[in-house]
Amino acid sequence: MRANPRPPEDSRHHRLRYDLATRKFGAQELEQWQIEVTGSGRVWYLVDDEAHTVWLVWAGTGHPKATD
Repeated sequence: MRANPRPPEDSRHHRLRYDLATRKFGAQELEQWQIEVTGSGRVWYLVDDEAHTVWLVWAGTGHPKATD
C-alpha cells in the first residue's frame, strides 16, 4: 500500500465500486481500495494524493456488511 497504493487491479486488490468507490475524509472525497487478505478478510484504505498518505479505514476477518 505504501509503495504503490494503486496497483494493477487483480482478484485480491482493487478499487471499490459504486457508492463505496469513494469516502469522505475530512473535507476531501478520496478513492477507496480493498485488499482481500483471506477468503473473507478485507482491508479497506483511502488514497490521499495531496498528503502522500494512505488511510486505513477498515480491517476485519469477516466479509464487510457494506458490500452485501
